[in-house]
Amino acid sequence: MEITPTNQILAVITTNRDRVGGSAPIFYADSHEELEQISIYLARIFMAAIHDLGNGVYIIVKH
Repeated sequence: MEITPTNQILAVITTNRDRVGGSAPIFYADSHEELEQISIYLARIFMAAIHDLGNGVYIIVKH
């Protein structure tokens, strides 16, 4: 039997180090383009969804 975590934040990606904290892995990007690229790669790796919080912060969530 395989157990798969769902409805969890798997990663946080941001351009602003002062906006985030917590227990999920945090990735820092130098530009908006890099923010989007990192988010896409992580979402593909985790087979998860990208959510834009609208303030320079994206989260990767497994639904």
